[in-house]
Amino acid sequence: MLDPDAARLARLSESAAPNLRSLAAQADLLLVFGGDGTILRVAREAAGARTPILGINVGNLGFLTVASASHLPQVLTALWTGRFTVEPRPLIEAHRTPTRGPETGPQLALNDFVISRSSATRLIELQVEVDGDPLTRYRCDGLIVSSPTGSTAYSLAAGGAVVATDAEVFVLTPICPHTLSNRPVILNLRSTVQIRVLPSRVGILLSADGQVQTHLASGDIVRIRRSRHTVSLVRLAGTSFFETLRRKLRWRGSTV
Repeated sequence: MLDPDAARLARLSESAAPNLRSLAAQADLLLVFGGDGTILRVAREAAGARTPILGINVGNLGFLTVASASHLPQVLTALWTGRFTVEPRPLIEAHRTPTRGPETGPQLALNDFVISRSSATRLIELQVEVDGDPLTRYRCDGLIVSSPTGSTAYSLAAGGAVVATDAEVFVLTPICPHTLSNRPVILNLRSTVQIRVLPSRVGILLSADGQVQTHLASGDIVRIRRSRHTVSLVRLAGTSFFETLRRKLRWRGSTV
C-alpha cells in the first residue's frame, strides 16, 4: 500500500490509499523513504494512528532514520526476525489566540515550534510565561520551543542542549538573543509555554517543524504544550540514541 504521492511517482495508482492517515490506519508498519523532513511530515499527518514508522535515509544527516537505503535488505531481515523496538515520541501542539478572533489550533509538531522574524534584519520581542509564571522578555531573532526529539535539530544549531529522546522536557532556545544572559531553558514537558508577540515593525512567523508556517501579528498569543498524540518510531536492536549521536555528529573519545 502506498500514500497518494508515492503511488503517483511509482505509477501504482491501484495501491494508493486515499490519504496518509487512512494508510496508517490500515498498515502494520509505515516505511518512510527520505530524510528527517519526510518523517516529520508523516508524523504530523498520521498523528494518533500509532502505526510504527521506519525511516530509511535517502537524504543527508537523518537523525530520525534508522539506516540508509543501501542497507534496506538487512533492515527488513532484522524486522522479520523481531530484532527491533518501538519508541513512542511525544508530539507537541500550538494554539494561537489572535488579537481579533477566536483561538486557532491545535497545530502539531514532532521536532519544534519556532517564532521568528520573516525577513527584515530587526530584532523581535517576545514575552514568555511558563504555567502562568513570567519567565522573561526576549529581544532576539526568534525563539525555538523544542520537544526532546527536536533537541538535535534547529535547537542544537542555535546552541541548545542535546536531550535524550526519553526525557520529559521542553527546551526553550533563543536565537541570537540581544541579552547575553539569555540562555536555553529546560522545562517539564507537562508545562504550558505562553508566548506573546510584542509590537514589531517586521513580519513574524510561527513555524511547525520548519514546514508549516503561520503569520503572527502584534499582540498574538501562542500557547505550546504536549499533545495527547504520540508517534512510534522503530529502532533496530543494537542501536541507541547515543550511538546515533556519536555516528551522526562524528563524536570521538580520546585517550591519555
